[in-house]
Amino acid sequence: MQRVTITLDDDLAAGIDRHVVARGYQGRSEAVRDLLRSGLVHLAEETQVGGDCVAALVYVYEHESRDLAKRLTRIFHDHHDLSVSALHVHLDHDACLEVSVLRGDAGAVRHVGDHVIAERGVQYGRLVVMPAEIESEVHTHGGRKKPHRHVHTHVRKGG
Repeated sequence: MQRVTITLDDDLAAGIDRHVVARGYQGRSEAVRDLLRSGLVHLAEETQVGGDCVAALVYVYEHESRDLAKRLTRIFHDHHDLSVSALHVHLDHDACLEVSVLRGDAGAVRHVGDHVIAERGVQYGRLVVMPAEIESEVHTHGGRKKPHRHVHTHVRKGG
């Protein structure tokens, strides 16, 4: 067994302590080990999606955190081909919630999500990935006579 030292902010440590009491652990170590195991299982499930996907990246950040807004904007500009839409919500005087809809290669989408979530100042982040088939089609709609091209995204059914 290896000893690992980590630094936690007060709220996170208090959350772990509440988890210890609620689940009846003898101390923090076993609780943290179980949480890490659960997180690793969740990550393994997330990374199984291959090929094309559609995803929602949800994260909360402190907008005043040093150059964070610029760094986040740069990530999305560098991967503009994956961005479909974004929703920005002011939660309070300091925190913002963003939901970004991404579409494209699952590996590239996960790469963007991982970079955003790992940025210093991002307090919470989750990427939900759904396998999809992305097709660019030319066709008409309704009474229109002029065909046009646009993307259709079909989410693959889960097993």
